[in-house]
Amino acid sequence: MATYKLLLLPGDGIGPEVMAEVKRLIGWLDAQGIATFETEEGLVGGASYDADKVSITDATMAKALAADAVLFGAVGGPKWDPVPYDVRPEAGLLRLRKDLGLYANLRPAICYPALAESSSLKRDLVEGLDIMIVRELTGGVYFGEPKTITDLGNGQKRAIDTQVYDTYEIERIARVAFDLARKRRNKLTSMEKRNVMKSGVLWHEVVTQIHQREYKDVALDHQLADSGGMQLVRRPKQFDVIVTDNLFGDMLSDIAAMLTGSLGMLPSASLGDIDPKTGKRRALYEPVHGSAPDIAGQGAANPIAMMASFGMALRYSFDMGDLADKLDAAIAAVLAKRLRTADLKSEGSTVVSTSQMGEAIVKEIQALHA
Repeated sequence: MATYKLLLLPGDGIGPEVMAEVKRLIGWLDAQGIATFETEEGLVGGASYDADKVSITDATMAKALAADAVLFGAVGGPKWDPVPYDVRPEAGLLRLRKDLGLYANLRPAICYPALAESSSLKRDLVEGLDIMIVRELTGGVYFGEPKTITDLGNGQKRAIDTQVYDTYEIERIARVAFDLARKRRNKLTSMEKRNVMKSGVLWHEVVTQIHQREYKDVALDHQLADSGGMQLVRRPKQFDVIVTDNLFGDMLSDIAAMLTGSLGMLPSASLGDIDPKTGKRRALYEPVHGSAPDIAGQGAANPIAMMASFGMALRYSFDMGDLADKLDAAIAAVLAKRLRTADLKSEGSTVVSTSQMGEAIVKEIQALHA
């Protein structure tokens, strides 16, 4: 049986609490001989800054490069607001994405039947929702240069962020999205702002060309990103796979999160290219939610997104799709029994702690695997 190398980076706030539930599941899988994982842990974000005055050390980065996959919790919090910009907690995550070459961010938005009432939209709009947002992750305005604040004198300053995309960056993210669409409902929607942004004009042009050359069998449509956001809350089930740039993907995936009932429900995968020599691709898996410092240490965090992120690792890094399906089924079964963490509580539900939710999910997967 293969042994998989996992680097665990719990991070800040609720990150260590939700990561503990993944460690519970990994421990059970190892003990049962279902899979074998060799795990290491490292510091990232504010925790790394407190220890080493950087958001991630070179040594931890080397461990990430050597791992088969990285599991990441969350970073940041008011405690680190005063630290220098280049060592802010979020810089650790940005370095991981950049140095690992993780250009494709997959963010599924699935509404479990038991949680349809938790959505801010009507049940009939979200029940059965299953969409995938594919976000370009290493280009665009978050990485473009120049990125400056200039003192103009007379009490005036000028801030500059730069939106930059090259053809190859758009081509490779489009291929990831088209390939996913082929495995789902064969429908892709590309979102940009070609009406006001030159990068949007190029994005539209390149996606259209890739479609014509390589993916004519996939239905493709284009939407302006602001209109797409409106449609996500108007008729979300019209979408299957959405591909978009870094900035719009960040915003649209958070909108999609609330369709499912809570940010605590959404996992994500960040993928690089497949290594032609090993057949593996570098990957990082993380929940979409933040570090939630206001509830850290209270045992109130929802671990489902973190556990589902591990499920995506099983699917995309370790070729354990059947086990990933069982984990998804276990989560659905626990929710059907009306167990809820505080973010999902509703009338008639039983509110449980982070560890109780994690334990319940592990028990369900045990039953499914028996």
